Amino acid sequence: VQLQASGGGLVQAGESLTLSCAGSGGIFSAKTLGWYRQAPGKERELVASSTGDGAVVYADSVKGRFTISRENAKDMSYLQMTRLNPEDTAVYYCALDLNRTVKLWGKGTLVTVSS
Repeated sequence: VQLQASGGGLVQAGESLTLSCAGSGGIFSAKTLGWYRQAPGKERELVASSTGDGAVVYADSVKGRFTISRENAKDMSYLQMTRLNPEDTAVYYCALDLNRTVKLWGKGTLVTVSS
């Protein structure tokens, strides 16, 4: 089972971008899915997460600008990002909580926001 994030690219400040996270085999069902990012020289941080029953959490830095969603039947999650700024430049990853201690990480996708 793998996760694959996609949709990254180069955008200008103020623009929008939507990332996708694809899984398989019904793995999304009832599990917490998180989007994380790692900027150059910084630690990986949680951007947004969605539990299996739909509860969502956002980092303060993206509240009001990013929206996480998921389609469990398709094993898909999306991160809609609006009003991007250069501080959002990072490699973005999706990760699924397989249990309380183990996460399944997908390969990241690079988002670059130019000023």
